Amino acid sequence: MSGLLLDGKSAVIYGGGGAIGGAVARVFAREGARVFLAGRTQSRLDAVAGDIAGAGGKAETAPVDVFDQKAVDAHAEAVAAQAGGIDIALNAVSVPHDQGTLLADLTLEEFMRPIDGFLRSLFITSQAVSRHMGGERPGVILTLSEPGSKLAAGGILGHSASAAGKEAFSRVLAAELAPRGIRVVCIRPHAVADAPAAGSYTKELFEPMAAAGGQSVEDMLTDGGMVQGTLLKRLPVLSEVAETAAFLASDRAGAITGTVANLSAGALVD
Repeated sequence: MSGLLLDGKSAVIYGGGGAIGGAVARVFAREGARVFLAGRTQSRLDAVAGDIAGAGGKAETAPVDVFDQKAVDAHAEAVAAQAGGIDIALNAVSVPHDQGTLLADLTLEEFMRPIDGFLRSLFITSQAVSRHMGGERPGVILTLSEPGSKLAAGGILGHSASAAGKEAFSRVLAAELAPRGIRVVCIRPHAVADAPAAGSYTKELFEPMAAAGGQSVEDMLTDGGMVQGTLLKRLPVLSEVAETAAFLASDRAGAITGTVANLSAGALVD
């Protein structure tokens, strides 16, 4: 009997070449999953797939634009045909957006960018994979959110609304898909301390806020205001997000659905 959490499972990761998506993909593969990486940049997907193959895992890549509904549907159908279905899906797609601009100076376009981008991609990918889950082959859809969903802080209107929307989307989708044996769980990390070094756009996102406080992004993520606002006096790291995702995707978490896993290091206390 295998001790691997995801032995024999098939997993699709959208944004699989990114910092979080790549970290999750590596852990999924380590735990026995056959991983299908989808994203816009082939070179970044290939880098993650190379790491997985080098460690003895299985990973395949495909350039997919998550905003192209027909392309996402076709990719999901191809994966399901090849793997016999889809067991796990994670949307780890990032949408560049503004943080730090107050209402008076925020444009409607900047406000709507994360709301439209994150929720549009989440709808398209969830709909595509859910067609190939359920029944005799239960499925798990994992989503990602941020503490902005509950923080009362200035300068993050679009970010907060999109984060709250992703959490609401996940809860309602869990209720809708539960009769088919599909679980939906949202993961809410804080800013991830080692994400910039892994190639995420975190540095670009937080540079204006850090500069306003006279700090570098690295300082802000290690001992700055974000860190001091957590109970643990630190931020989560990629390995913690990835290991949590693997557990939630596994049968050991079979009773967990319709909820948010709080990985904010105590920035939010639910």
